[in-house]
Amino acid sequence: MKFTRHSRVTLTALMLIAVTLVSCRGQLSDKPPVHPQQNMYFQERFNAQQENPFFDDNRSMRPPVAGTVARGALRENIELYEGIDEDGDFVDEFPVDVTRDLLYRGQDRYDIFCTMCHGGTGDGQGIIMTGQYGYVPAPSFHDARVRELPLGEIYSAIYNGVRTMPSYRSQIPVEDRWAIVAYVRALQQSQNIDEETIREFDVDIAALQEAHIQEQERLAALEEERAVADEPGEVSADLGRQLFTQNGCQACHSIDGSPMIGPTMAGLYGSEVELDDGSTVTADEEYLYESITDPGASVTAGYANVMPAFAHLSDDEINSLIEYIKSLEDE
Repeated sequence: MKFTRHSRVTLTALMLIAVTLVSCRGQLSDKPPVHPQQNMYFQERFNAQQENPFFDDNRSMRPPVAGTVARGALRENIELYEGIDEDGDFVDEFPVDVTRDLLYRGQDRYDIFCTMCHGGTGDGQGIIMTGQYGYVPAPSFHDARVRELPLGEIYSAIYNGVRTMPSYRSQIPVEDRWAIVAYVRALQQSQNIDEETIREFDVDIAALQEAHIQEQERLAALEEERAVADEPGEVSADLGRQLFTQNGCQACHSIDGSPMIGPTMAGLYGSEVELDDGSTVTADEEYLYESITDPGASVTAGYANVMPAFAHLSDDEINSLIEYIKSLEDE
């Protein structure tokens, strides 16, 4: 076979290309790599939280320029992001489309973030509410007051927190918050529907009734266990002081007369309390006991009916709280 000059040049070029490609296969070498443009390899840079002497505050991480907003972070729609309208009132319409997928997403997020306090059905009987963990009891979503809450107020509880419930804004994104709100509304409707309406759908009512009976038996057994555990014990102002802190009472009630969400405890015992219906009552032991166990029965004028019932406390614990409140009359 005879090679022409052109074919020899072509063959030589192909061999050089092959050798070059083989040399780029990444074999180990003790020689330093060749960097014709080295400034990108030896640049002065700083890691997060590292000190940077270039700036007066010595911080390497710089705050955003004043008046600027990151791309996609302009939250002009306050109904969507905060649950309020232009007047600052809570909205009562969803700013997102309520679909089947949204409800399923809400159920998934609710099971993760909410059930431990509010329970699987929203009855406030979550696992940490039924044990002796010292948490303020979560309200039931099926109380008349909570069923009438506007959607934006439920959203605000997730976004801002409420009383001893912390804010979940850093854990739950905006759309998931509305998904949870939608699922809470679905729970409220599902737990407050008449039998006639249920019969319009393909629902096994007998199975639902049996499940309800079993749940009532479970709750009754739990109450019985509590009753057995609540043997007569210590009743003292010192114990009441501990319970006041453990149950988060200081989140709503001051002990020095400072205004808060609820009435102050300072000087409360023995005083005349004006109720929201215009009547007055003496803050004696009977009144304090009722205020702890059934706070909605006598609501103080000027305050919202938002305090949950502390049904998880024993009589000794309630009486200790009363003794502590009585001790605050001179403070």
